[in-house]
Amino acid sequence: MELHFTGMLIAVCTFLIIGLCHPLVIKQEYYSGTKYWWVYLLIGIVCICLAFIVPNWFASEKTGIIVSAILGVTGASFLWGIGELFAQKKRVQKGWFPMNPKRKHEYDGIASDESLCPVCKDAKKHPANYKDLPS
Repeated sequence: MELHFTGMLIAVCTFLIIGLCHPLVIKQEYYSGTKYWWVYLLIGIVCICLAFIVPNWFASEKTGIIVSAILGVTGASFLWGIGELFAQKKRVQKGWFPMNPKRKHEYDGIASDESLCPVCKDAKKHPANYKDLPS
């Protein structure tokens, strides 16, 4: 019986990438706010584009597939991080995370019932609040 560890290697790398991106978003928002969201976009696009072409750079197809998958996960994580960066700003405004005292002027007031969802501007339209809507 032959064991294949490619899937587990990709899974562990995915776990580590997501685990590193989460504190990165928190620190990024604390020190510089959301003004550098475009860096996340650029890194995400570059990683995803590289994921399409990188398998051709390796002699071993298996190595190319692993590197391509890791680049794809990294790119997707950075693209997801853009939304998380803006959601993190709302979390700080709600008092769930510490606010950088040097940047207090950048935070507007936020209603306690406002949604963190960047798509749902109105908390009443958020799917979690459907039970509160009139029939």
